[in-house]
Amino acid sequence: MARIAGIDLPKNKRGVIGLTYIYGIGRSRAAKILTDAGITLDKKVSDWNDDEQNAIRNLINNAFKVEGALRSETQLNIKRLTDINCFRGTRHRNGLPVRGQRSKTNARTRKGKRKTIANKKMAAK
Repeated sequence: MARIAGIDLPKNKRGVIGLTYIYGIGRSRAAKILTDAGITLDKKVSDWNDDEQNAIRNLINNAFKVEGALRSETQLNIKRLTDINCFRGTRHRNGLPVRGQRSKTNARTRKGKRKTIANKKMAAK
């Protein structure tokens, strides 16, 4: 079992896919890491030896910000936006889409489940 950046990588997957389980590493970055370490992209995680694991671990630690450090940086950026009261910060605070999407009809993912408001009953004369 390969453990890199505090994450247990799945043994039965190819190296490119296995590295994407680390927060902050996608497919292209994973491919670049493997080519820099001199490992073929088709090699499975279970087939990596200790030297290859150490090479990957060193490349990730030296070149990239991943997992906890990246998550905390993202949260600090969002907090900065909300503190300075900019438009993007207020959208984050209200739980609405941040990047200019329409929110009258769509945006259910950000807004959550619909909250139905019942009509008022007419007063009887």
